[in-house]
Amino acid sequence: MYIIDSYGLAIFFCVITMLCWGSWANTQKLVASTWRFELFYWDYVLGIVFLAFLFGITLGSTGSDGRNFWEDLQQAHLLNYGLAVLGGVIFNLANILIVAAIAYAGMAVAFPVGIGLALVLGVLVNYVSAQIGDPLFLFVGVAFVTGAIILDAMAYKKIAKETQKSSRKGLILALVGGFLMSFFYFFVAKSMSLDFSNPAIGKFTPYAAVFIFSLGILASNFIFNTYLMRNPIEGARLSYGQYFEGNFTQHLMGILGGIIWCVGMSFSIIAAEKAGPAISYGLGQGATMVAAFWGVFIWRELDAAPKSMIWGMFSLFIVGLILIVYAGI
Repeated sequence: MYIIDSYGLAIFFCVITMLCWGSWANTQKLVASTWRFELFYWDYVLGIVFLAFLFGITLGSTGSDGRNFWEDLQQAHLLNYGLAVLGGVIFNLANILIVAAIAYAGMAVAFPVGIGLALVLGVLVNYVSAQIGDPLFLFVGVAFVTGAIILDAMAYKKIAKETQKSSRKGLILALVGGFLMSFFYFFVAKSMSLDFSNPAIGKFTPYAAVFIFSLGILASNFIFNTYLMRNPIEGARLSYGQYFEGNFTQHLMGILGGIIWCVGMSFSIIAAEKAGPAISYGLGQGATMVAAFWGVFIWRELDAAPKSMIWGMFSLFIVGLILIVYAGI
């Protein structure tokens, strides 16, 4: 299987993760006016499963290093199957709430608040799992990111107040989703051996771990998304039949969104051996800054907010991410 051989390349992979995780939601925004997020989400999940399997049978089955994708699936212990699936279930519930927050409050709010919180808590959780990196730079970087989250939430509340729109629902969805999001990566990482070249018996290597994780997302979607369709946060109830009424573009956007997100997830997991789970996850969740960029400058979601808050948010994010990267040098 393909394995990264240097910290520098691992950081490059994490940057790709950051771009993917911060950009996939544009696919939802492109069809949001005609396609409910609950319906979009079915295709999004299918896109994740497709890409995870494709990477497994290509990158995961190439070369002589590590274990072959199929061999890896056959030898893994049941406990590690359970951990990877649990990671998928937790991610799915968290992500559905984040997508709902995007639909309600926009990318410029849902990502910095929800995913920013996931970054802060997730770095702490994953550092406990594998203590790789300088804790001083790592946690000071997290503190800067926390400041950026607070500024973004303040900007959104100011806009909501001026437009007479309740800010509470969007923020609550983002915060609850972000809290849950901080734990999924820990369980996937625990199912894997962090020595990819000579992996421990019974543990997964990256490609098999991500694939089983994706199946956890797919299975749990029949519970979580079905519940949301029957009990929507906003709008009328939906049926499965309405999903099949979607046009090609609407379905394509969902699948593309899932593919983009899963490229990021796969690259993050592949980078975890050299960078460590805390840095790999934390830098990938710098997606908050990328999503905020899209929301502020492309979708114009925070035009009414004070410019000092917007630039302060970006400045704190950038400094925080630089410190997180430096923690591993």
